[in-house]
Amino acid sequence: MGNEFLENRFHVNRRHFLGKLSMGLGSVALGSLLIPDLFKNDENDAAAFSGLSHFAPKAKRIIYLFQNGAPSQLESFDYKPLLNQMAGQDLPESIRNGQRLTGMTSNQAKFPLVGSHFSFKQYGQSGTWVSELFPNMAKIVDEMCVIKSMHTDAINHDPALTFMQTGAQQGNRPSMGAWLSYGLGSENKNLPAFCVLLSRGRGNGQGVYSKLWTNGFLDSIHQGVQFSSSEERILYLQDPKGRDREASRKMLDHLSELNNLNYEEFGDPEIQTRIKQYEMAYRMQTAVPELSDLTKEPDRIIKMYGADCLVPGTYASNCLMARKLSEAGVRFVQLYHQGWDQHGNLVGEMPLQAQDVDRATAGLVMDLKQRGLLDETLVIWGGEFGRTNYCQGDLSKDNYGRDHHPRCYSIWMAGGGVKPGLVYGESDEFGYNIVKDPVHVNDFHATVLHLMGLNHEKLTFKHLGRRYRLTDVAGKVVHGVLA
Repeated sequence: MGNEFLENRFHVNRRHFLGKLSMGLGSVALGSLLIPDLFKNDENDAAAFSGLSHFAPKAKRIIYLFQNGAPSQLESFDYKPLLNQMAGQDLPESIRNGQRLTGMTSNQAKFPLVGSHFSFKQYGQSGTWVSELFPNMAKIVDEMCVIKSMHTDAINHDPALTFMQTGAQQGNRPSMGAWLSYGLGSENKNLPAFCVLLSRGRGNGQGVYSKLWTNGFLDSIHQGVQFSSSEERILYLQDPKGRDREASRKMLDHLSELNNLNYEEFGDPEIQTRIKQYEMAYRMQTAVPELSDLTKEPDRIIKMYGADCLVPGTYASNCLMARKLSEAGVRFVQLYHQGWDQHGNLVGEMPLQAQDVDRATAGLVMDLKQRGLLDETLVIWGGEFGRTNYCQGDLSKDNYGRDHHPRCYSIWMAGGGVKPGLVYGESDEFGYNIVKDPVHVNDFHATVLHLMGLNHEKLTFKHLGRRYRLTDVAGKVVHGVLA
């Protein structure tokens, strides 16, 4: 029994504990003798349970623009002219060095190299190389910290995507947003700490699932709240016809009384979570409609994001919505934009995908900066892995694509305490292996938590007899990208 109590000591209802044993203070004394740490917080959990940072944060909020399907680094930020010079030649075995391949290219007899179909130029004072596909992002490179040395453990979409979002390749682990909600709480009592927005591009899409914004084994209050792509951003939030706010308030009060009676009887912490969720939904009835009305934005803001920002469900609309949510105090806003899986027709599809995201992404960064919010808001852009330097399909017909490449890929961050105008890490001349400053997914997570004022080794939760964390048993802060 002692072990069971130890594993769940933070879910013990003291009133329930004392009442059932009917031994008053004597029970407390006995419990403290049998289980010394039952009624004290472990120092490693102090920040998580108090909602305070471990140290002064550089960022207060995060907007994560996840490009689902893995955009090619060789058509975006990792310029490799050697690939154009060697187009059609086989990838040297010394470079591939026996790396495992997906089932889509493992049966290829040869691995013909292919350079980018699109031109690159250097931009800004930083001289960052950017593809012609991203002319608006090119204008903000001096705000960006481009990491060209990301690498991951997974070679297929679902485990790689899950790993990038939760720190584990299997499901049922808390996502980044859930960990931040658990560690820091919300800045706005009328809005969730963690919101999720979805959009679909014009390329080949990979699915996204609720396990990516799950609370996992954390209390369900920390799960991401998904916004709809329709004009009604959160379904069933408003009162039905014939019921006014006063009637809803009375109904919730009575429901809360019943739930509290249930909680006193059984001590299940999820009952308290459900009460909090009902109350949050009630408060959101006022906050969300005002936030989700984008028509009141001035013309200059609409121009920054592009006219599509007024079309619900588009990437541009979600970017503008993300700014409003972040400005209102939402701790973590997660966007997923599907369509980056170019195994074929890369030349035709990738420009469409880039067109969908380029203007709105740059607009978001510039909008945050002009409002004085960029310094305290960390913006992240990138996918789950990279793309191979050899082609998949027929190179001669320009309908080729690129396969999955976990060994080296690019993402970027802006604001929130990262160095602006920095290119961090380097791949080899083939764009295949990392030759300088590798950054693993665990390192990325450790760095993001550090920017939010959290020590990734101390943000833990005990579950099934062990302490879990976002970075599991690895990860180190990448101090080279910190301002």
